[in-house]
Amino acid sequence: MTKIAIEHDRQLDAIVLGRAGVDLYARELNTDIQDISGFNKFVGGSAANIAVAVNKLGGKVGFIGCVAKDSFGDYVKHYMSGLGINLNGMMTDDSGSRTSVAFTEMKPSDCDVLIYRNNASDLTLKPEQIDADYIASSKVLIVTGTALAQSPSREATLLAMQYARSSGTLVVLDVDYRPYSWRTDVDASIYFGIASQLSDIVIGNREEFDMMETVVAPGNKDDDATAQRFLTGSTQVVIIKAGELGSKVYGRDGSYFEQGIFPVEVTKPFGSGDSFAGGVIWTLVNGGELEQAVKHGSAAAAINVSGTSCTEAMPNREALFNFIETREQR
Repeated sequence: MTKIAIEHDRQLDAIVLGRAGVDLYARELNTDIQDISGFNKFVGGSAANIAVAVNKLGGKVGFIGCVAKDSFGDYVKHYMSGLGINLNGMMTDDSGSRTSVAFTEMKPSDCDVLIYRNNASDLTLKPEQIDADYIASSKVLIVTGTALAQSPSREATLLAMQYARSSGTLVVLDVDYRPYSWRTDVDASIYFGIASQLSDIVIGNREEFDMMETVVAPGNKDDDATAQRFLTGSTQVVIIKAGELGSKVYGRDGSYFEQGIFPVEVTKPFGSGDSFAGGVIWTLVNGGELEQAVKHGSAAAAINVSGTSCTEAMPNREALFNFIETREQR
């Protein structure tokens, strides 16, 4: 299997770049939003979720992003710093932008989510706010794709990826495609194509790879063809997630394996991808093989979707290993 080369003499295990915001989860399970009595508040956003996932497993984590100069922004920073996440790359925007907020039902499927991202602060991150030395202090840079959706965040993200390549920091692209953040699928396909060329590992689900192939291979549904298309440039590994069908992992050296899921009773349909990425990266930076990393990611994803939030349902090491020992894979 493809061996992932990581520079281990670094201060941080991982830096995550992207959005951090506030999630408001319904107090009642299986209840329509108009009938909910109230909400519980948590830190959310794909990048923040991944940072917390790696942190809770014991990793030393940094963060690059931007929140607004508002109470929600203060809450996000207080929570993340309280966990020990390094926020040297976290900026505060005072231009009038707002920290993004999501309201969500708690249902296993068909879950209504209302996201407020007009003038979102995370998309105000600027290239001049990216510190090359900070990125060079980390073994891995994890980029979540929503950061590519608009300028100036788009240019800041691509610059961070270029700094990572120059310093030998492993680059992971978690596609995290949110259509509402993009003008068109064509726009998204162009910029994700550029970002994938700067990445060592690309992680996405089938629908996200469909978007990435909008320009180069519209209508393609063949995972093998997709993987070969993206195993170019710097990319060493492509991971295609398929929900209940597990995931397919392709290496540039021609290697391939599949990873099943750990069946659980699902409480909510979101958070699993972020927990998956956290489990994969934490295992790799600790010297684990890719097969072990993807297994850990699958288990972490299962634990998260059976919880009642994203960040708080990220497992620690003990919970992860106990879960794997006591559960059957499918």
